Amino acid sequence: MSHSLPTVRIPLRLPSAVATFGIGIAGYLGVNLSPYLITALQGALGTDVLTASWIVTGALLLTAITGLATAKLCAGPRRVQVARVGLVLAAVGFGLAAFVPVPAVVVAGLLLGGLGAGGAVSSSGAALAAFVNPDRVAGFSGLANRAVVTVILAVVPLVGLAAINVFGTLALFSLAVLFTSVWLPSAPAVEHAAAPVAGAEASVAVATRPRRVETIAGFVLLVTFALWAVSEDSLWAMAGVMGADQAGLTPEGLGIALSGATAGGLVGAILLMIVGDRLGRAVPLAILLAAGGVLKIVEGFVTDPTMFIVVFIAWNTIYAIAFMYFVATSAGLDADGRWSGPLLAVYLVGSSLTPVIGAALVEAFGYQGFTVVLGVASFALAVPAFLVARISTRLQRAEAPAPAAVAEEVAA
Repeated sequence: MSHSLPTVRIPLRLPSAVATFGIGIAGYLGVNLSPYLITALQGALGTDVLTASWIVTGALLLTAITGLATAKLCAGPRRVQVARVGLVLAAVGFGLAAFVPVPAVVVAGLLLGGLGAGGAVSSSGAALAAFVNPDRVAGFSGLANRAVVTVILAVVPLVGLAAINVFGTLALFSLAVLFTSVWLPSAPAVEHAAAPVAGAEASVAVATRPRRVETIAGFVLLVTFALWAVSEDSLWAMAGVMGADQAGLTPEGLGIALSGATAGGLVGAILLMIVGDRLGRAVPLAILLAAGGVLKIVEGFVTDPTMFIVVFIAWNTIYAIAFMYFVATSAGLDADGRWSGPLLAVYLVGSSLTPVIGAALVEAFGYQGFTVVLGVASFALAVPAFLVARISTRLQRAEAPAPAAVAEEVAA
């Protein structure tokens, strides 16, 4: 008689949290530092901003493609190896770009670093699914990411935006978290493949998961998340220009808006850490997408700079919480990280070309039409997001407990 393997999630502990969150930050650090990367490239290559922007876009697309290509490996026994190889490539690539001031080497190093970062993205994303209470874990992950990135964004300009400082930061961070990879959680099915549950307990503890439903829900989630990324990051990319043209927003005002958006994300992460899964997953996610759609539309009609900043911060806070609920939804679908692994890479695919997409939409519809299109997109995407989140919660609740958990229950 054959049985499926038990699905086991582990509690979040400090070592595994440091590894999972740290490796994830390393994977996304190039994305967060992309404005600095462009400036550093201009100085290193003596090129214009457009050329530098396309090179950075190429590196980010390599991160996304590599993340998607390695996602399946990260849902199995090779998760740690993918993380280590990715981090080594990132450290070497960014290190070459930082310390070898030859244009060809700088470009090749940046692309190699972007490729390696993809392994960090997929392995850390898959590892997020290994923990109990994915909603709370997503909150912790969001808090760690925002806090660390905020510090790095503040410190790097103080030492200068030269290539050695910007690319060196990426290389050093990748190297540092490489040593934490020993604590990265492996796939539950791998950990317990040699520990089957036998006898009467097996019929209770081990159940065959509805894989077809999970697969359909997973692909719907990835497509929904990619489209949502386009709708969100298009507004982010155009916010400065739109605010200046429409509401008379000054550069100082834009700085306040961006800082407030970061603070809003931190508050959102803390709230999700406290709430966890008490409110469920489907209803909060649908409400957040609908609320975000309303705020995006409102942003297109605001003409006062103060109100523009307030709406922008409110929208970005909603965005941050929704992002974390998407991560929790993917983690809930499968404890092996089959969907949380590619999720973050899919986001990069959706967001990497948003400056071009945003500019095209503004040219076609104007600022007000642009935000209405983005708002309607959020309303439409709330439907599949709600349905997949419901399935995610149901599948997570139906997971078979670990053999040890069954033994403890029987002994009690």
